[in-house]
Amino acid sequence: MSDQVTGGSDVAPADVVPLVQLVTPTGERVHEPDNRYAARVAHLTGDDLRAMYRDMVLTRRFDDEATALQRQGELGLYAQSAGQEAAQVGPAHALAAQDMVFPSYREHGILHVRGVDPVDRLKLYRGVDHGGWDPAEHNVHLYTLVIGSHVLHATGYAMGIQRDGAVGTGDPDRDTAVVACFGDGATSQGDVNEALVFAAVNDAPVVFWCQNNQWAISEPTTRQSSVPLYRRGEGFGVPSLRVDGNDALACYAVMAEALERAHAGHGPTFVEAYTYRMGAHTTSDDPTRYRERAEEEYWRQRDPIDRLAALLRAEGHWDADWAAGVDAEADALGETLRAGVRALDAPPTTSMFENVYATEHAQVGTERRWFTDYEAETAGTGQHDTEETAR
Repeated sequence: MSDQVTGGSDVAPADVVPLVQLVTPTGERVHEPDNRYAARVAHLTGDDLRAMYRDMVLTRRFDDEATALQRQGELGLYAQSAGQEAAQVGPAHALAAQDMVFPSYREHGILHVRGVDPVDRLKLYRGVDHGGWDPAEHNVHLYTLVIGSHVLHATGYAMGIQRDGAVGTGDPDRDTAVVACFGDGATSQGDVNEALVFAAVNDAPVVFWCQNNQWAISEPTTRQSSVPLYRRGEGFGVPSLRVDGNDALACYAVMAEALERAHAGHGPTFVEAYTYRMGAHTTSDDPTRYRERAEEEYWRQRDPIDRLAALLRAEGHWDADWAAGVDAEADALGETLRAGVRALDAPPTTSMFENVYATEHAQVGTERRWFTDYEAETAGTGQHDTEETAR
């Protein structure tokens, strides 16, 4: 545990806030006696660190390609994640296979580690699917665009796991936890606060993973809270802490501890991963209207990918041929993403009526029949074709 003088858009520039950090921005290990978080990464080998680096590089490339595809008109919108790779890839590596993740809409690194197909991740942003993947296949719920609503869903899911007896058994292949990912702005939403209440009083096995990228669209953290965000959890009686969100090892260690607590049936944890959004909130946003260039440059010098690369070099785990292979893999990912997204055709219009309810629903059935008749009546008249083009 080290101290960090917070700056930029954080709560108070003069405040010193406890911060879990294991690797400095220059890639050096933080050596502190009796550091329980350092002990949690002691088993990680050079191959483990290289795997994290690879996943972070591929996540950044995914982000760059998706942004370019949106600019080319292939996606309707895209939420960038550049700068937040450590706060996603690090904790994702700590997850057990049975753990369930509820992302918001920016957790591209977590989805990558969990094996969600990169093209499937963009179906929502292309507007051809309401989700894009099967949550049960990867134990990752669908992206949620309604700010904070999924945090309450995640808590309810965790309470269900608890009542199914899948926590506190001592069986590492059975004990299950839930991770709810959200941003700093979501902490101002009622659903997040309600979720903290339910989780605290029920000892729900959920980890609240708040990625504080310091800007809720154009609103700084100072407009969200008068105290560091991790103290929000404390107010509900949830053990809480702040971690350096640009330090992949620290994020791994903190998530590992929080998951251990949840798996054992000891309740929730609130983690504030202090990081920075290098890009825009979404591709419809212009951060130059509310952020200073000096602030952006300050955080670019603390790039989480560069930090892990520096650690790999310092500890003799860097290999030029291996690094070139990672870059080549990133190039291949870009080609796959471009071709795959452009090949995504619009689904049948009647698909909007599918999966609305788990069973047949009279009103939905009536609407489907009406729409089917409408399409048949307007087919070939030009009217329907014009409307399809407009859509």
